Amino acid sequence: MSILSRFSDIVQANVNAVLDKMEDPSKMIDQYLRELTENLAQVKKETAGIMAEEARTKRLVDENKAEAEKYQNLAKRALQAGNEGDAKVFLAKKQEIESAGAGLATAYASAHENAVKMRQMHDKLVSDIETLKARRETVKAKVSVAKTQEKINQINTATTKASGAMSAFSRMEEKADRMLDQANAMAELNTDPIDEAKELEAKYSAGSSGESVDEELEKLKKEMGL
Repeated sequence: MSILSRFSDIVQANVNAVLDKMEDPSKMIDQYLRELTENLAQVKKETAGIMAEEARTKRLVDENKAEAEKYQNLAKRALQAGNEGDAKVFLAKKQEIESAGAGLATAYASAHENAVKMRQMHDKLVSDIETLKARRETVKAKVSVAKTQEKINQINTATTKASGAMSAFSRMEEKADRMLDQANAMAELNTDPIDEAKELEAKYSAGSSGESVDEELEKLKKEMGL
């Protein structure tokens, strides 16, 4: 039947394989559940129809058997009444009914096989849906943890870069200190050496000039009568 071909992929569906192909499992698992639920509604409808067909053909088979048994019993009664001709008529009718019954039995066998297959697909689909529902929260939790870990990794990368920048800054600071020390050393080297004799000469020269001023002051005071 076409319905069996249409839903054969559902029977063969592998939940794990589908999950492996998902780009974002937390979103795709909901989408897959929606699709399976839609399929389940269709499968239920088709399964119910096929099961109804099985029940109908089974009823026809049972009615055929009952009809054949009825004419079998009528043939017996005819024989008991001594009417062999009537018994033959009843037996001919019985054979006609049994001939039709063979076709009904074949139809019922096919209907029963189809019903079994559809029920298997229905049960498989229900099982897959229940499996996904049971695992959905676990999958979403894992995705959430993975995203959090990814953010932590990004922050850790930024922190590592900051540490590298601090290290580079420290190296630049050390270089600046060396440059300053070198400049101060050069300034010191470029300064003329101190001539101690000249410094002493200035000292004593200043002292001599002081005594001359005192003598001149005393002389001025005498001239002014002070």
